[in-house]
Amino acid sequence: MELKWLEDFVMLASTASFSRAAEARHITQSAFSRRIKQLEAWLGAPLISRASIPADLTPEGRAFLPVAQDAIRTFYAAREALRPPKGRQAVLNFAALHTLSVTMLPDCLTRIETELPATASKVIPDRGGIEANLETLISGEADFFLTYAHPYVPMLLDPEQFDWIGMGREAVLPVVSPALHLRGGGAAAGGDLLGQALNRKIELPYLDYGRVSFFGTALQRLLTLRPFRRRVVHESSISVGLKELALRGTGLCWLPESLVGAELASGDLVLASPDPAWQLDVEIRLYCYRGEDNRTPHPLWPRIVTALAPPRPVQHDLGPAAA
Repeated sequence: MELKWLEDFVMLASTASFSRAAEARHITQSAFSRRIKQLEAWLGAPLISRASIPADLTPEGRAFLPVAQDAIRTFYAAREALRPPKGRQAVLNFAALHTLSVTMLPDCLTRIETELPATASKVIPDRGGIEANLETLISGEADFFLTYAHPYVPMLLDPEQFDWIGMGREAVLPVVSPALHLRGGGAAAGGDLLGQALNRKIELPYLDYGRVSFFGTALQRLLTLRPFRRRVVHESSISVGLKELALRGTGLCWLPESLVGAELASGDLVLASPDPAWQLDVEIRLYCYRGEDNRTPHPLWPRIVTALAPPRPVQHDLGPAAA
């Protein structure tokens, strides 16, 4: 059982429309419908009559509605009661994709601490999927969300309800261990391995991110445009774990440059192709939620933006130009 399922159900009961309820909850209609089905499966009873338009509650749904509303009020009241009183040290809650919590977040926290020395920080564990991580921001569990952005991964956000700043860009690279050898082709890894696989129809062992993580979604699109034969030998949404398997020669994997820069420099990993068309250029963003009523963002957001702004270039006064 998840609190967001109850909130979804109450919103659906209020709007009598799957599409309007999904829009109000800032998720796709398919994801919204899936969560309603998960709630019904957990309860063991149908809550919505899908044969009627507009959507109508079943007798079980009408009986459960006040229970759901009371549960939501109880949970939020408990959260407010357990929050530290005003005047105590402020805690900033960050949701972050797992890779960024390793590569980018530590530097962000150091810079924020310089600007806001009286604050502490907490990281919300990566929920594994884009929608699930965004939900921590929308629900108030997280104050800020550090994520990648790429055109291959749609983020259906209302720009009036979110503020964000860019934190830079990086390449996601196809890498392998030099020890990896192709079965059937016998060619050693390195050079244009992906080009060989594409042209010679050679099958490569592949370390997969799955279908719901950010990299998994982006790579599905890339590999649809540039398909090659691959055999999934391991699946995980955690890039750090996939990196360890790549180092052991288990398979080919796409990894952020910030995570594998040292291994590429040492030769422990090599590019699977020098062709930049196999790479993903992703942006790093930090999001803050304004809310459905477009209220002002987190009170410390302006100072965080200041702390994370890139340093201004030093300007040297060369004096008046020579005559």
